[in-house]
Amino acid sequence: MRTIPIPVDTGKLVFTCVKAPRPRILNKETGEIKTDKTGQAVFEVTVSVEDEFDRIELAKIGISGEPPIKVGDAVIPVGLVGYVWEVGGRWGISYRATSFQPVSKGGDYA
Repeated sequence: MRTIPIPVDTGKLVFTCVKAPRPRILNKETGEIKTDKTGQAVFEVTVSVEDEFDRIELAKIGISGEPPIKVGDAVIPVGLVGYVWEVGGRWGISYRATSFQPVSKGGDYA
């Protein structure tokens, strides 16, 4: 399957960090951490995503390097894309962002 990034329109979504960023583990036995093409560690950020109809889902977003966010922070994932994957008859969508931007108290970019 060819991996084509699918851009995500974040304009009508609200993202809140619900779990502290942590390195993505490739191999649980060895503790090997996933790295990107430049050798930077890939971190995984779990966020709640709320849409304009008040529906909420959880999503994990990958990002290169440790993002400066913490649990409870309202954030905007910059450059968010989804990738469809399939392994052994199972499939899903993985998400990746280039950075996270904090949201100010008024709901705008900080």
